[in-house]
Amino acid sequence: MMVWPAVTLIGFLVLTALVIAMGTQSTARYEREREERTTTPRQAAAEPVGAPVAA
Repeated sequence: MMVWPAVTLIGFLVLTALVIAMGTQSTARYEREREERTTTPRQAAAEPVGAPVAA
């Protein structure tokens, strides 16, 4: 008689843990990519299209 409430509770806890784990990984990946963007120097000025290139 108490089997289904127990199964429901265990399933809820497992799914909650899964959501937390996926969110943690996603946040870590976002932070890593954001850190790479801020540490990578950007090109100061782009060359105009069709500009002659010195050889």
